[in-house]
Amino acid sequence: MTSTQKTIEPWALFKTLVALLLIIFCLWGSQWQYHRGVDRHARNAVIEERIAKPPIELITVAGNLPDYEWQTVSTAGTFDTDKQILLRNRYNDGKYGYEVLTLFKSSENKNFWVDRGWVEAGATATTPPVVTPLPQGVVSITGRLRLDSSLPRGSFFALPGKGEGLVSELNAQSQLDTQKFYIDLLSGSDTSLTPEVTAQLPELSDGPHMAYALQWIFFAGLVVYGRILIRRTR
Repeated sequence: MTSTQKTIEPWALFKTLVALLLIIFCLWGSQWQYHRGVDRHARNAVIEERIAKPPIELITVAGNLPDYEWQTVSTAGTFDTDKQILLRNRYNDGKYGYEVLTLFKSSENKNFWVDRGWVEAGATATTPPVVTPLPQGVVSITGRLRLDSSLPRGSFFALPGKGEGLVSELNAQSQLDTQKFYIDLLSGSDTSLTPEVTAQLPELSDGPHMAYALQWIFFAGLVVYGRILIRRTR
């Protein structure tokens, strides 16, 4: 009489536990990518809706500022040419340059930064870029309202408006007590105010998040298949 001999898989419980942990991680990754995709789609919808609205007067902006971000606003006031910085590491069509930010004082005595667009860097690191001179006196401007959270965080080097060399790190909000928003300039009462290259909108696509979510589910399926295959080979 013969007896059937069963082969016991070594570390079976441990392998199953590891597989379960990997599956949970993959499902968590899928959920994370899915929610990122949903949030990005919602953000894009808000931006598209607000940039399509007609301009409003800046003085009418009140209450919760995030409700007005990307809205086109108009105001009047004067530029402070002594308070101008160039944000580095900005690119346009593959060319290195700067975003020009100049302090603006509105007729309602609100100080905020105006992003006057992109300019190409100078020929050398010490050569300041060519920045269009600002008109004197009171001007009217139109641009997109942006929150200060849209500005780069941390410290950055800047070139002063007159190109007299590098200045120390400059924080527009804390040192100069500006508003908690800034404006991407689109046009003004003087033709020189219209930027040759305006501040770019973010990429309004949903991105690959949904595809990544499905990819994580596929990885979870591979873990299940691998665990079954290991079990069967024993």
